[in-house]
Amino acid sequence: MTQGSDKARRAPVVIGSLSIDGFQMPDGSYRMSITGAAEAIGTSQQNATNFLRSNALKALQASGYTPQTSEQIEVESEGQVRGQTRITAVPLDITFAFWLYQCSRGNRQAYNLVAALGLETLERRFDAAFGVERSESDRDALLAQRLQADLSALGEAYAEPDALREQVAQLEQQLRDAGLEPWQLPQSEG
Repeated sequence: MTQGSDKARRAPVVIGSLSIDGFQMPDGSYRMSITGAAEAIGTSQQNATNFLRSNALKALQASGYTPQTSEQIEVESEGQVRGQTRITAVPLDITFAFWLYQCSRGNRQAYNLVAALGLETLERRFDAAFGVERSESDRDALLAQRLQADLSALGEAYAEPDALREQVAQLEQQLRDAGLEPWQLPQSEG
């Protein structure tokens, strides 16, 4: 950071094929915007804001974990931009907790991102233990490949329920064409 600066610096952070805005605070710590944390896993800023107020986060805090949840920060202006940008910043531990929470709620995009990041971390440690050196661009390419494969699988998973709904609609129409009402119980004789 620039000496004497009380504003955060912005830089793109590449996670595979995903690029997010990262922020470095004057003390050297890192933050993400609440919007960026949500968009990275395909959900809304409101969802992230709700998490910050949720019982899930309060439960973490009750167990002795007392993070700073969010703060308004001023970001250094870039190039010819006039004025200063203010964002709602979230520490990385809270960002990761939000992503994990979203995994537990069935967010497959969050799961894929968290799994890919976890695997990369393990591989870095194994590489260090065995003296394997990889460039950041090699790591990014591998991570991008994994995330793309996960996104393809996710697309197929979402397509299957659509195909099933279409099949049910066709069967319902066949019943109607035969003079029967779908989902109606048969009339009892007697």
